[in-house]
Amino acid sequence: MSDPETDRRKAMAAVQALFERYRVLAARRPKDHIDFDHEVMENLKLVDAGLDGSAVYELYIAPNFSNLNDVMHGGAAGVIFDMATTSALCPMARPGFWEFMGGVTRSLNISYLNAVPIGIKVRVNSKVVSIGKRMAMIRGEMMSLDGRTTYCTVEHHKVHVPVLAAHRTARISWDEEFEKEWRAKGGEDGESKL
Repeated sequence: MSDPETDRRKAMAAVQALFERYRVLAARRPKDHIDFDHEVMENLKLVDAGLDGSAVYELYIAPNFSNLNDVMHGGAAGVIFDMATTSALCPMARPGFWEFMGGVTRSLNISYLNAVPIGIKVRVNSKVVSIGKRMAMIRGEMMSLDGRTTYCTVEHHKVHVPVLAAHRTARISWDEEFEKEWRAKGGEDGESKL
């Protein structure tokens, strides 16, 4: 029988590891190079995560997310959802199975329900609905902190691809815990023993 708080801490650490590795890799880029997802990865604040493939964030909708109508640009929602939903795969990862950035996007279908005001904090919920060896589907929603207004929802389909060799060289503290647990469960060479 597992302890819910221990499971929560483990899931939170798995999700935080994605952000830590992102920062290590981003620091290797040329000084004048800023990736498109930088603002989101620097400002998503993890609130909760679960081993069931869930992640909850808060995010301040800064002016640089706006469009000419002074609300959040729909494209910004795409980047926010892409990163927030991908991270929900992290607690379910194992060697050779949805490691690091969780593959590539196959489709990202967003339904815009209400305009997101600039200058507010929103909650972004993500939950893995289906995960297999090659494909996964995650749902998400962006809502007001009080839960009364849903601004937009997403259905995100991902295809698993191997981790880039350059990304494997960006070692972080989570890697040792990840690998230690995998060895304890009898896993090797990317073969699933779970």
